[in-house]
Amino acid sequence: MQLSLITMRLGVSLSFAIGVTQAEYIIQDSYNATNFFNEFNFFSDKDPTDGFVAYSNAASANSSQLAGYLDQGVYLGVDSTTVDPAGGRGSTRVESKKTYTHGLFISDIAHMPESTCGVWPAMWTVGGDWPANGEIDIIEGVNTDTTDTITLHTSPGCNMESTGSIATSTLSTTDCNAGPATAGCSLTTKSPFGTGFNAAGGGVYAMEWTSATIKVWHFTRDAIPADITAENPNPNTWGPPVAAFSGSGCSIDSHFQKHQIVINTTFCGQWAGRVWDNDETCSKLAPTCDAYVAANPQAFESAFWQINSVKVYQANMAGGAAKRAQPFSG
Repeated sequence: MQLSLITMRLGVSLSFAIGVTQAEYIIQDSYNATNFFNEFNFFSDKDPTDGFVAYSNAASANSSQLAGYLDQGVYLGVDSTTVDPAGGRGSTRVESKKTYTHGLFISDIAHMPESTCGVWPAMWTVGGDWPANGEIDIIEGVNTDTTDTITLHTSPGCNMESTGSIATSTLSTTDCNAGPATAGCSLTTKSPFGTGFNAAGGGVYAMEWTSATIKVWHFTRDAIPADITAENPNPNTWGPPVAAFSGSGCSIDSHFQKHQIVINTTFCGQWAGRVWDNDETCSKLAPTCDAYVAANPQAFESAFWQINSVKVYQANMAGGAAKRAQPFSG
């Protein structure tokens, strides 16, 4: 696998959405191999989820080829050579320099970390004051998971319904309070994650965030809507989302504010490590998740992200400026 080093460049397409009934989306930011590493920071502090991981800074990730370019995409990988790494297995976590409140976020992904014992990859958005500013987990799973789990995390006082989600998605709880177990409100989906996603040639995940709802769609590589390819996305034509969170029990604007886009791969920790004993495949490999990850670097050769683009769009009222009511005459 030929991997070019970071030259510190970047490009993305992202877009915001105001909670309006009729909206057209205009591209605001586009992140890809031309500008990605200029527009995202590397997080190198201790893992907040207590993972067996050592996140690399930009210089280290570049020199050790944990980050760079692969087949014209952005590459974010992990250490797959070191046995018993002190302090955790080397990995990458990047966070957008810009923050967003509302938007249509469209991520074209060629490859995500495989469904491998010990891994916990995620693509998500999060506010600076957690959990008060909220968290939206768009792509997430652990160990041998083959389907995506989509989760919202908030401070107390946010209860969501999943009305409008595709029938095959299952809501775990309506209470999105992060709480002591940091569970949030999760939708278990049938959308491919990890190995199955990669086998299908990757695809697109799209997240729409407005004042009224938070929705997520998944499209396989051969079924990406033409309007996404044309950078003129219209979610109203995409059919039911795999996840749709809404309801009168939560003020989205009060609980979700100023989010960064985050992409990372950690190991074990509060999720992959916590459920290790319950995974029939993984629990046979080692007594603990940490022990397995430390001793088996070769297992993580395919634990990498290859990202074609992340695009953010901003919502405009259809037909131009928003219309305002005229005063009535008495």
